[in-house]
Amino acid sequence: MIHVRRLVVLAAVALLALSSGMAAASPAKSKTTAAVPAAPPPPPFEPLPPPKVYLFRGAMGPIFSTGMDRLGEKLTQAGFSADVYEFTLCRLIGNRVIASYKEKAAPIVLIGHSMGGLCSIVISEMAAKENIPISLVIAIDPAHATGDVPLNVERFINIFLSDSVLGGGDVVAVPGFRGHYASYDLKENARVSHINIEKSDDIHRQIVEMVTKLPRIPPQTQADAVPLRYLVPADTLVELWDSGVRLPVRRGDTMESIAAANRVPLWSLAQSNSLAEDAQLTPGQTIIVPRHLTPPEPAAAMAMPPPAPATSRK
Repeated sequence: MIHVRRLVVLAAVALLALSSGMAAASPAKSKTTAAVPAAPPPPPFEPLPPPKVYLFRGAMGPIFSTGMDRLGEKLTQAGFSADVYEFTLCRLIGNRVIASYKEKAAPIVLIGHSMGGLCSIVISEMAAKENIPISLVIAIDPAHATGDVPLNVERFINIFLSDSVLGGGDVVAVPGFRGHYASYDLKENARVSHINIEKSDDIHRQIVEMVTKLPRIPPQTQADAVPLRYLVPADTLVELWDSGVRLPVRRGDTMESIAAANRVPLWSLAQSNSLAEDAQLTPGQTIIVPRHLTPPEPAAAMAMPPPAPATSRK
């Protein structure tokens, strides 16, 4: 019996030694955490098809809204599908816009003067009911009765005269609008009236540039856009910013240096932030800077329009 017990003890000791040796020969297993798969990179942005542009005259358009025809010709020469219509055909053309998009989707651009500006919003509302986006709406001194900018509009620009009787529509966006918005009141410019506001060659040039670049602009985050509202100083050319962007103030920055670095006029920076042009800035402070859809030529912000004979407001 004693011999049996010794054999059992010796076997147990041998087994323990064998297991210890195997443990020493095997590398210790380190604790590992499950690898989190990396998020796939976003697909490269594919340029959109060329926009289709629809322009609308105001009341007595062939007489008082001829700037729409000139702008339509410039857009056509730039290679775009651009047609000019009377505002009285608004809903008929709206149905065509919707049908054309459903047949072959392409960015939609709506531009209207006076009642044509109102029509551009009406068509945007019609498209919203069909879940169709509108890439760009430009209202030029739209009628007072013009509705609010609906949520399906990606970019809205209003160029108007707040003291105009025939136009003067200070168009705002519906609550919850997250697109790009810029409003320009030109009432300080005595040379601009309701019947010549849509004829500016400089504004036409900028619109053609915007439409040209529109398909190649990657989508921007909704939180990225800050609405802009300006009372444009007298005798100042309009720069068609599409919205503002928030930038942090760095040490040594001034209102003037920020304006110069971003190639925007000092007055726009002051109005965007409700600050004086010589306001003292604090590092880390956030400041709103107007953003160009298409950068202007250097010093264009401070350029002055050529003298023109004064015209009476009508």
